[in-house]
Order: sequence, then structure tokens, then C-alpha cells
Amino acid sequence: MTTFETLKLEIRDGVAILRVNRPDKLNALNAQVLSDLHQAANILAENTDVRALILTGEGRAFVAGADIAQMSDLSESEAHEFGSLGHRAMNAIEALPFPVISAVNGFALGGGLELALTADLIYVSEKAKLGLPEVGLGIIPGFGGTQRLGRRIGWQRARELVYTGKTLSADDALRYGLALEVLPLEGFLDEVIARAQAMGAKGPLAIRAAKKAMTEGAELPLHAANQKEVEAFAGLWNSHDRKEGMQAFLEKRSPSFEGR
Repeated sequence: MTTFETLKLEIRDGVAILRVNRPDKLNALNAQVLSDLHQAANILAENTDVRALILTGEGRAFVAGADIAQMSDLSESEAHEFGSLGHRAMNAIEALPFPVISAVNGFALGGGLELALTADLIYVSEKAKLGLPEVGLGIIPGFGGTQRLGRRIGWQRARELVYTGKTLSADDALRYGLALEVLPLEGFLDEVIARAQAMGAKGPLAIRAAKKAMTEGAELPLHAANQKEVEAFAGLWNSHDRKEGMQAFLEKRSPSFEGR
């Protein structure tokens, strides 16, 4: 398995677990982390055995933001390239064909929240803190935060968070619709893994088709989106997994999906 300078990657029963591994820096995003994230996403996209990805952080932070020490001396052109590097990484993760889950164990601030927002689902521990504090530094979110947050929680709440830079507790994140669920810190990652494995036990072709239909449909008028759905629905018909799933239902047994 590929190793990374700033990440840890493991795969358990079809679930990939990708940890940002700079705990001494609270997993702050620098150019190397962003490059590693982009590479990891490209590798995982080609792995047909992976049925879900969990993003998390090593230590007490998910990702506490971008690495300000590295950013502070950038020229304008260098800042543009740094932001573009961040977008390439975030876009590659968001485009993965299987479910992506953010397991926010601690601080997810600035670039950390932007990373979390690339996921289909966001679970937070009871100790999580989330926010986009960039305006306090005289800048704005640069890795997609001004765009993905509003699409996730609505534009009025997103504007409040961006304009004030306020930090949300886990319960506030749940109330805002940013987090799907708040889970106890003890056993947090194991619980998220169990949920990912439950998804992975379903038909992988169906899960991928559902994600594609919902993701692409979100950018289309309803009629066009419904056309995408019916194409995806019918497109599964000749697959082994569709036949196996229906036959197993009729025979009152558990299906054995093969991803084909």
C-alpha cells in the first residue's frame, strides 16, 4: 500500500480510513498535506475494493486549519497556487465514486472544515469544534468553504459563519444541519467505521449509482435530474448484483454482492 509523508491510510473490510497525521501541528494543512490528499484520492478512486472512505485526524484534532506559518510569507501568485492546490485536493475527494464520511474527532477549523465538507456525511464527536475563522486573519476560506458550506446548510447560516468566524460546538453543528449526528468521543472512530461497513455491505454498484445520481442531480433542474435517476436505475438492471439482490430477497437470504 502507498505510504504518505503526512497521511495514514488503511483499509478494513472495504472501508478506507485516511488520517491526516501531523498531530504536533494539530494536523494543519500545508502544501505537502494537500498534495498527499490529492494523491490518496486518485489512488482510492481506482480501487474497486473500496466501498467507503472515512476522513479523520490523528490526535485531538481533525484538522485545525491551514498552516499559517507556511501561508504568511506567500506572494499573491503563490497564494493563488496554494488555493488551487487545496481545490484540487478537495475536488478529488468530493468526486470519489463511493460514500465519503468525515469523522470529526476534534477541531475542524478553516481548511479543516473545508476538508470535512467534501464528505457525503459528517459525524462529529462530542468534543468537536467547527468553524471558518479566516476573516479574523484578513482572508476568506480558500479551499471551497464559501461555496460548499452554503450548499450544505443554507446560505443565510453560511454567511453568518463566514462573516463572524464563529466556532460551533458539536451540538451547534448538529442544530445548524452541518453534522449528521453527535457521537461520544470514546469509541468514536469505531462507531463511524461500523456505520461505513454497514453501507459497504449493500450493493456497491447501487451505492455508486445513487451517489452519482444525487451529486449530478443537485446541479440540474428537477426534470433533468429525474432523467439522470431513471438512467441510473435502468443501468443497474443487467448487473450481477441486481440479479443477486432480488433473488436473495425472493429466497429470504442475505445477498452476496460482488460489485459487478
